[in-house]
Amino acid sequence: MLLALAVLAPACTSGGGGVEGKPGASGLRDPYFPKLGNGGYDVTHYDLTLDVDPDGQTLRGTAVITARATQDLSSFNLDLAGLTVDSATVEGRPAAVNRAGNELTLRSDAKVEDRLQRGETFRTVVRYSGSPRTITDADESEEGWLPTDDGALALGEPTGSMAWFPGNHHPSDKASYDLTVTVPKGLTAVSNGVPAGPPTTAGDRTTYRWHTAEPMASYLATLAVGRFTTKTSTTADGITVFTAVDPESAKASAGTLARVPEVVKWEAEHFGPYPFSATGAIVDRKGDSGYALETQNRPFFPGPPSIGLLVHEMAHQWFGDSVTPATWRDMWLNEGLATYAEWLWEEEKEDVPAQESFDEAYEDEDNWAFPPADPPSAADISEQPVYGRGAMVIHKIREAVDDDEEFFALLAGWTKAHRHGNASTADFTAYVEEETGKDLSELWKDWLYGRDRPAADG
Repeated sequence: MLLALAVLAPACTSGGGGVEGKPGASGLRDPYFPKLGNGGYDVTHYDLTLDVDPDGQTLRGTAVITARATQDLSSFNLDLAGLTVDSATVEGRPAAVNRAGNELTLRSDAKVEDRLQRGETFRTVVRYSGSPRTITDADESEEGWLPTDDGALALGEPTGSMAWFPGNHHPSDKASYDLTVTVPKGLTAVSNGVPAGPPTTAGDRTTYRWHTAEPMASYLATLAVGRFTTKTSTTADGITVFTAVDPESAKASAGTLARVPEVVKWEAEHFGPYPFSATGAIVDRKGDSGYALETQNRPFFPGPPSIGLLVHEMAHQWFGDSVTPATWRDMWLNEGLATYAEWLWEEEKEDVPAQESFDEAYEDEDNWAFPPADPPSAADISEQPVYGRGAMVIHKIREAVDDDEEFFALLAGWTKAHRHGNASTADFTAYVEEETGKDLSELWKDWLYGRDRPAADG
């Protein structure tokens, strides 16, 4: 579809002459999703206004995207799957939008001197509508927009966020968010961050507002619409705790959810200060999704969570949500560290030594299908080696350090060094060696990248 309109961006001249600019890249060449994300700009804020019709599974949306140009731009791209673009503007002026699959190209037909200049902040408004897609991943899991019996659920790892709003959908481009969602009266709309005021009702529609101040990768954004029982409290450290639970899951979830402040406090003692102003959980009924997900501030659970699953998803608030992978090849940094958090919890709270968990993982053949830092394809980035063998790498680092006080200082230092940013596997291995003063090249070769199973005591 082509909206044959012109875009006039703010004037940008250099030395009296115009800046011609060039198109922003239509993908960031991620190892597994090369067309995901876009080049030439950095998003700083998303302001999303959605009107959701759960009965028809449709939505009308307006996305106001504030970004900074990282090059002189003649055009730039946004990722959007399926939905229809009704109109678009850049800096208040109409934009020509060309669509090719999930790629929207917003093109400037302005004079050379009026094109976007590197370093300039600009605002794009996209109005869109339609029936959001459920996206089936290479591993057969479903994400994007998931219809439920009483509403809908939006989950975004790794590519599903583009099913419900346009943007730069790669984990390397993090931004703050405001979300305004209108739903039928009687339903609740839950998202990330903190409520930006109480819900308001007009006629048979209720509007909810959510604000996420800290940077968030788009795959961690969520929206759950349904009949939820909500509860708000505050931890001793002043962190807002907001939980939303489907009534069918409420009784079975109560005991675990009551331990959210305890888990957050325990993990902060091991991994450094909690990185966000809010925590909590969204617990839907069984069957609405096939997996839990570390959606920022409040992880999503497809039914009542166990304490181990809560520990895992909460650990992701440090490993994955605050320190976000630079590419999807770095997924093991999320899952290996979150799995090791489970081992630590079991060691300290349930008298199961981490070595015992390591030994069990070592004997699991599934952990040896491929190296955790080099999954063979996009279908494998959430497979067992990324979790179990990833955790074994962390345990081997702990053994190499041979001092728990130093080991936990190492983890806390990592989350501090990259707080609210992105980091790669190379960043992590360099950091560990620099902080410990040890040459761990054999550890990386055997446990992180090796294709054969090394000796357990190697």
